[in-house]
Amino acid sequence: MVRDLEQYSAWRQNVVAALQNYRNWVVGAELADAAAEQRLARTLAKLVDDKLSVAFVAEFSRGKSELINAIFFADYGQRILPSAAGRTTMCPTELMYDPAYPPCIRLLPIETRAENLSTSDYRDQAAAWTMLPLNLDRADEMHDVFKQVSLTRHVSVEEAKRYGLYDENDPDMPVTLDDNGLVEISLWRHAIINFPHPLLKQGLVILDTPGLNAIGTEPELTLNLIPHAHAVLFILAADTGVTKSDIEVWRNHIGGGAGRMVVLNKIDSMWDALRSDAEVESEIARQQEHVAHMLGLPARQVFPVSAQKALLGKITSDKALLEKSRMEQLEGALFNELIPAKKDIIRKRLSDEMQALSTSQHAMLSTRVRGIVEQLLELKGLRGKNQNVITHMMKRVDAEKKEFDESLFKLQATRAVFTRLSTELYSSLGMDVLRDHVHTVRDAMSSSRFSAGMRDAVRVFFDQLRADFDASEKKIVEIREMMEGMYRKFSGEHGLQLNMPMPFSLARYVDEIAATEEVYHKQFGTAALMTTTRVVLMERFFDSIASSVKRCYKSANADAEAWLKVIMAPLEAQIKQHKEQLKHRQASIQRIHDATDTLEQKIEAFERMQEELEAQKSRLAELAGAVNIAINSELVALPAAA
Repeated sequence: MVRDLEQYSAWRQNVVAALQNYRNWVVGAELADAAAEQRLARTLAKLVDDKLSVAFVAEFSRGKSELINAIFFADYGQRILPSAAGRTTMCPTELMYDPAYPPCIRLLPIETRAENLSTSDYRDQAAAWTMLPLNLDRADEMHDVFKQVSLTRHVSVEEAKRYGLYDENDPDMPVTLDDNGLVEISLWRHAIINFPHPLLKQGLVILDTPGLNAIGTEPELTLNLIPHAHAVLFILAADTGVTKSDIEVWRNHIGGGAGRMVVLNKIDSMWDALRSDAEVESEIARQQEHVAHMLGLPARQVFPVSAQKALLGKITSDKALLEKSRMEQLEGALFNELIPAKKDIIRKRLSDEMQALSTSQHAMLSTRVRGIVEQLLELKGLRGKNQNVITHMMKRVDAEKKEFDESLFKLQATRAVFTRLSTELYSSLGMDVLRDHVHTVRDAMSSSRFSAGMRDAVRVFFDQLRADFDASEKKIVEIREMMEGMYRKFSGEHGLQLNMPMPFSLARYVDEIAATEEVYHKQFGTAALMTTTRVVLMERFFDSIASSVKRCYKSANADAEAWLKVIMAPLEAQIKQHKEQLKHRQASIQRIHDATDTLEQKIEAFERMQEELEAQKSRLAELAGAVNIAINSELVALPAAA
């Protein structure tokens, strides 16, 4: 696994190196305007900060934490995450590595559930978290610190309701009360473990969830962490099979898409010394087929394992036990599917970016070459001509410059329209618009504690979002059509080599919001009446909806801003270049007219410039090709360990 991720990381680093070489050269050759530089910087930043996230989802007592220990932490010679009978992970726990933090565990208090902020909103608020250091040299001390994710406290029913953690309409709730009528809840809302494990340092992020019930009560899991995970391992136990709640969570929150796997844990409970190995294998296969049938999956996506025996086999170097646990098949499938799928996503995005960038920069170089060639033809045409012909040539260049300047006046009018349309785009897509929508929903929720009123407020919210994006999409089309007309005008009238503006659409953000709305409807769309706890939960859920939509709007705004710069930048860059060429042509002919330069000296200078530009075109193609080779290469092979 470490080698797989190291190879993936090495592939990314090769792409980054090739892209940095490309950027450094085009900046030095003055082929990158501000928009292109910004685009290259964003692409590099995304590559450097790339993460691979794996979520582990299960009801309690399915061996989820033990599975994480077996896959990732066996090298420490003992369990790192708490693992025992019953519930050991009480809050969503992320394991990752961020060099900006020391090895530590950061804990978000459960009391934050009473505020109108999601877990994502708290991520950058350092003061909201309790941070405990990790002593990497003492596994036993780390194990004790990690027990924080298991800690609970007892609160009154009213306090539990305020956090959305007690539903009086649930007939099973009263039996959970202790002798004092108190409810046991998690001490923490969320935990982030910053740990310099080799896999985590390569960009892997592990999400440990605290049981299926938490998927309904912690919206951050439902709306963000699980849907955005690159792989989800749904863990069942061989001794319990598939329960009704398992099926509901699988259908509503996980599904059988790419990167979704089912782990049938605890197959050691089926090992029986009184039966033959063949009989045991047959029983495991039967259980595997049954699980696959119940979840609507092919049997090959269900992996029977024994996490506990795998951990023991790794710690004691018992190869036979490790093989019998079947853990290696799961690990191989996980990383063989996860990494190529992630790589394909990055490869497609990078290929599209490079196509747009290299095409634009090649067009700029071609325009420069064309300008030099035209000037060479003019100068060579002056050989053997008298002063009258040179004077006529000067007048012709003056006329071209005057005609071009008149076109620039028309461009100013286009710029004014462009600015107006851009402002109108942000009037429907701006963050202040979203903020107003969110405040409206929260006000409506506060004034209506009934299910119909609260659901109507959220329904109107999503309707407004759709209307905003529809209006924004129309403005984008209007801007693109206007710019296409301007591109055609300058290409036709002045010979500029301009490719049509790159397309842009908000469709993927519309899809993201639609997916969020679908999750909301699954959670609250059918409830006829809302208990107090469900009302609180719906409010907390909306906090996460608002946070998720806010991230979506931020990304849409950033992409729209980048597109608005990119769509105008090639035209402005080539206009500037064309103006310079006209100015140089005018000056060159003037100096020849004034006899300050000989004609042949000027022709030689322009021929050298043409050679330099052709060499630049070759170098640009070479560097762009190197980036594409890096992007499309297979995972980098690393030397075998000694």
